[in-house]
Amino acid sequence: MKATDNSEKNNLHPRNLHRARYDFKLLISNCPELKAHVAINLHGIETVDFSNPISVKVLNKALLQTYYDIQNWDIPRNYLCPPIPGRTDYIHYLADLLAETNNGIIPLGSDVLGLDVGTGSNCIYPILGNAIYDWSFVGTDIDKKAIENCSKIIERNPKLIDAISLQLQIESRFIFKNIITPEDRFTFTMCNPPFHASAEEANKSTSRKVSNLNPKEKKNSNPVLNFGGQKDELWCSGGEIGFVTQMIYESAKYAMQCQWFTTLVSKRENLSSIYKTLNKVNAASIKTIDMAQGQKTSRIVAWTFLSEAQQKAWKIQNVDFQQ
Repeated sequence: MKATDNSEKNNLHPRNLHRARYDFKLLISNCPELKAHVAINLHGIETVDFSNPISVKVLNKALLQTYYDIQNWDIPRNYLCPPIPGRTDYIHYLADLLAETNNGIIPLGSDVLGLDVGTGSNCIYPILGNAIYDWSFVGTDIDKKAIENCSKIIERNPKLIDAISLQLQIESRFIFKNIITPEDRFTFTMCNPPFHASAEEANKSTSRKVSNLNPKEKKNSNPVLNFGGQKDELWCSGGEIGFVTQMIYESAKYAMQCQWFTTLVSKRENLSSIYKTLNKVNAASIKTIDMAQGQKTSRIVAWTFLSEAQQKAWKIQNVDFQQ
């Protein structure tokens, strides 16, 4: 017998549409293929098997179609499949950050231009940012196949064609170099960096996640992560701290071309080193925003090289600040 679960996910942002339990009746009406993946759990609650990557992908497809009018969203096998509620939170917290220097008003429209570093094959941040706040985006990645899949998603949704552009990063050791030109002015950058320093570390983390989602699952030396992920999406040399440190040093070279640089930071123990690096490059302001990412706590670290007056003037088109 199906039970009713009216519990709310209070750890999500107040404007997040996914604070309530999933309305599977509504989702299935928009995406019938989801029906095959929905079952009643031991508590009598409708749910999907979150340890099954195919089920997770179909749920994402249904959420994007139902709440954000995105049609025929899909990703290649074994590529990162992002949890929509957590990704939506990042967008909302960015909106709050921008409102702080805009008289408390969230800036809307295509004049707000975001740079999504490592957009993956899913293009999720540009999709959500455009759907919720009508922002424009440039999405970058070092994976050609990922960029090609994002192009397909955009082609299937004509409203995204003028809102999202894509750029392949041809040198994997760089983040902003080759991407930001002297003429560019970004309102913000955002990034979900690789968390791990090696394939072994990534596999161990995956094993723990699979075990938590499905305790009966036998230990596997090559587990299948429910949210998938390619090598460059999950790990890089130096891990999260190495990636973010590189990003900070590069950001200083484009200090007057972006209002806010931001990144997710998964590991709290990395914050001290990140703050030290930001002080080395003379960031004018540093903010840390705590947020929930699925079953764990994460945070956004944001920094700017602009004074408060310069930030308030940012909305003036073609603004050009001198260092």
